[in-house]
Amino acid sequence: MMDVVAKTAAGVAAIAVVTVYAVTYATQQRGLANAPAQAQTQASSRPIPYATSRAPDVVAPRAAARNGGAVVLKAIRNGHYVGQFEVNGRRIPMMIDTGASMVALSYEDAQKAGIATFPSDFIYTTSTANGEAKYALTKIPEIRIDTIVLHDVDAAVMPKGAMQGSLLGMTFLKRLSGFEIVNGDTLYLKP
Repeated sequence: MMDVVAKTAAGVAAIAVVTVYAVTYATQQRGLANAPAQAQTQASSRPIPYATSRAPDVVAPRAAARNGGAVVLKAIRNGHYVGQFEVNGRRIPMMIDTGASMVALSYEDAQKAGIATFPSDFIYTTSTANGEAKYALTKIPEIRIDTIVLHDVDAAVMPKGAMQGSLLGMTFLKRLSGFEIVNGDTLYLKP
């Protein structure tokens, strides 16, 4: 019984973390900047980790032409899917997160992609495993991976230092014709 309770608690915490990343990414993608103040979580002011953006953890997608037009990503060591995306022409590694309602960019990745935010932009609030966090909404002009290119993708941008890495959430994924996981370790993104 204790194993079931522990696994359930861990699953709930993982879902909450994924949601935070998605919201962050979506805000940055939209390009909207209209929020006040500093963002802190209630329980912790430490950055929310999901995975580092170190190059060895990022798997390059296989060529789409050999896969019926789909971009194929293999799971990394921790079981997550991470791809090298181009956000406004800048290479940014992103973890694919189907539990995230939005693309969520770290503040640092948003800056790298030329998405400017100001302290007054962080007016939206989301619940996370660490409490509530502020974020800014934005619209990303272009996100690309291999042959897949989407324009005007809604996103969230998290405050500086609040999140390590960025998430590719449903504001991107739902605009594809489909996506699926095969054999538990291969993700197909279908244009």
